[in-house]
Formats: sequence, structure tokens, C-alpha cells
Amino acid sequence: MVLNAPAKFEKGAGLEADHRIAFILVPDFSMIAFSSAVETLRLANRVSAQPIYGWRCYSPDGQSVKASNGIVVEVDGSIAELQKAPMVLVCGGVEVQRFADRAMLDKLRRLAAHGATMGGICTAPYLLAKAGLLDNCRCTIHWENLSGFQEEFPDIDITSELFEIDRNRLTCAGGTAALDMMLTIIADQCGYGVSVLVADMVMHHRIRDGHEGQRMDLRVRLGISNPKLLSVIEIMENNLESPMSCADLAKDVGLSTRQLERLFHKYLKRPPTRYYLGLRLERARFLLSQTSMPVLTVALACGFVSASHFSKCYREYFDRTPSEERMARV
Repeated sequence: MVLNAPAKFEKGAGLEADHRIAFILVPDFSMIAFSSAVETLRLANRVSAQPIYGWRCYSPDGQSVKASNGIVVEVDGSIAELQKAPMVLVCGGVEVQRFADRAMLDKLRRLAAHGATMGGICTAPYLLAKAGLLDNCRCTIHWENLSGFQEEFPDIDITSELFEIDRNRLTCAGGTAALDMMLTIIADQCGYGVSVLVADMVMHHRIRDGHEGQRMDLRVRLGISNPKLLSVIEIMENNLESPMSCADLAKDVGLSTRQLERLFHKYLKRPPTRYYLGLRLERARFLLSQTSMPVLTVALACGFVSASHFSKCYREYFDRTPSEERMARV
């Protein structure tokens, strides 16, 4: 990690801390992710009894910015006023792609060119990728946005882990993963003891490693424990673009097709074909809301052979067409 050297904001920032961080809050940002990050810094100062960290918040236009939960946060200025900073953390949230405009992307590129360590929290890695700042870097993003990110940036090394620190690029899946990422940074800059004290203050009983997965174990998420059924569902989730037949799914886990159908009816109250279709359509819904991919491209990415078949299935499942889904989110 290249995070140790203290540096300063541009003159006039009014901060006397050793490590200074600029938070860029994108409208509809995730409050839990932002607060997890900034509160960790505040507590690091408290347990150390000295101002190790300082921070300022910026919005695209310098006006107060509303989080996705409706809470409005005052900021210190606009991104145009942010000239240099040793570390910049962009906080994203709902439909972050709407804010990937030229002013935002150019500003991120300039800050990186001035040597800032650049980070993206929750969905904000999308903005860093759009600005070309994640090329040749390992990164992560919230699991809900992962498939859309992979489709739009196929050459970027994206993972499904809690957070990634690759040289001077920091990315985090959001939520409480921001807490673990900041605790890791504090341990690197201030020592493990300070990091542990902060974790104890927020009653975070274990500092999670970045390599831990984002989502709950499938067993917990679905509330079922049948190992063969869980194995089939995992195979389904990993093969959405090229759906497998029920016969092949059953064969992979040592069941007959009839046995597989009985398991799905017993535990999930629906046939495997219907469950599989639901997984594919849910992924399509994410892609429609998170990317500007054409409807046909979304259809193909989710295992449908034509736009018409995709539209028919989508309407039956969600009671609206893919085009209506996209228009409803504009």
C-alpha cells in the first residue's frame, strides 16, 4: 500500500492533521458507506488524542447534497474548488452512472495527475473506471453493480471482495465494508493498536480482511441447507449468460431431473426453470438500471436469444417491458 506519506491540501484548507482526505459526495450517495468511512477517521483521532486525520467534503456544484436515504449533508465546497489533495474518496450510491459527466471525470483525472491516492466507495468505482483511473488496477464494487460493471469494463480486473487496495487505488463495496477498509488504512498509517481501538469503539468485533466475500453465504441468504440444492443454485448464478438445462444441472450434482424438480418444489415452491429465469431477469433489471447497454445486449448477457423473447419474459415477470423499466429510472 502506498499510503504512508503525510501531505497537505492546497493552501487554505484549514486542516492541521497529518493525513488529509477529500470526500466527494455524489448525489444519492450511500450514507452508511460514507459514515462508516468518516466516523472511523474521527475515532482514530479520538483514541490517539491528536488530529491524525482531517477531511473536507465536496459536491459537484458546491451545494448541499442529499444521500440516498433523503438526509441532506452540507459540504465545504464544489469539486471545482478542490485543486489538490493527498487522498480523494468518492462516495457513490444509487444510479451513479448519471453523474459520470465530463466535469466530474476531468476533475478526477486532474486530481490523480497531481498524485492523489484515488478511492471509490460503494458504486463510485464506476466513476473511477469511467475516468480511466482503474486501468491495470485490481478493484471491487458493490455486488449489485458487479455484473453491469463487468459488461461495461470487460478489461478491468474487478473482484467481488469487500475492498481492494492496489497501490494508490482504493475501492470498496460500500456499506460496512468501508469501515473495514478504513481500519486497514489506519493500521497501515497509525499502527494496528489504533485500528483495534477504533474497531472496539464502534463495537466491530472483527476487522475483516479485504479478501472476504461481500454477500452472505448462500445457505444463510436462502434459509435452506440442502447441499445439492445449494450447489445447483450456485451453478445457476454462475451461468446466467449461457443457461444450462435442468438435465445438465441435475447431472452436475448427481441427481435425476425428477429429483431436482422435487427439491425446488419442496424448498422454493417453484420449478427450477422458473427459479433460473428469475435469476436471469433480476440480473437484466440491474443491467437496465445501471448501464446504458442496448436492450438486445442486456438480453444476450442474460441468456436470451432475442430481444422479443426477452421483452416477453420480462413483462410477464415484472409487469413492464425492459424499455419501460429503463424509462422509469430516468
